[in-house]
Amino acid sequence: MNPVRTLATAGRVLRQLSHDPRSIALMLVAPSLLVGLFAWLFSEREGVFDTFGGPILALFPFIVMFLITSVTTLRERRSGTLERLMTTPLGKADFIVGYALAFGLMATLQAVVTVWFAVVVCGLQVAGPLWQLGLVAVIDAILGTAMGLLASAFARTEFQAVQFMPLLVFPQIILGGLFMPRDEMPDVLYAVSTVLPLSYAVDAINAVTAGDAGSDLWRPMVIVVAFALGFLVLAPLTLRRRTR
Repeated sequence: MNPVRTLATAGRVLRQLSHDPRSIALMLVAPSLLVGLFAWLFSEREGVFDTFGGPILALFPFIVMFLITSVTTLRERRSGTLERLMTTPLGKADFIVGYALAFGLMATLQAVVTVWFAVVVCGLQVAGPLWQLGLVAVIDAILGTAMGLLASAFARTEFQAVQFMPLLVFPQIILGGLFMPRDEMPDVLYAVSTVLPLSYAVDAINAVTAGDAGSDLWRPMVIVVAFALGFLVLAPLTLRRRTR
């Protein structure tokens, strides 16, 4: 991997995004609007948003970044851009890491905006430091980015990329601890949840909102980071030089 080529790829992606206001709005605004809708829905029920608002912060940025990253990367392949780039000295790792840097920056901005909106506008009560909540939200959004990059390598069309949602995302939402504490699940479902990265993202968010520290917070965060890095390592290995 060449750092210059990687940074050049990241810069190209950011320039393309700057000319796509709809994608920017989806990444930066949509998660906040969804959090706001959730807070409004339970505004008459005291304590509900404080209970579920934290896990929602792990959920929405993850989903949005997964969709945007997988569809945008696939569009590069479908348009022939990737094949043209692969005729240059640019390597697969340069391409993947460059995309990860660009969308990782957007994920960071998205997480900051979403956390600010949830706490300041929606009134989410957090026992732990806000910077920890922001850090976990950033890591969760980057996890969605890394998984989206990996999923894009297995899809041929944008529609197929979206079809990965029921396979890769929905099971994690159901088993991640949002609807039921994982230790109360049937044994088989609990075992499945232990190999799903979003489970640890929810654990980390819950630890921050509850004011927990030490291994209760940092262990799930480290696991989420490890999953994200693993997806980024696998993505170049599965990336095809030819679209067809």
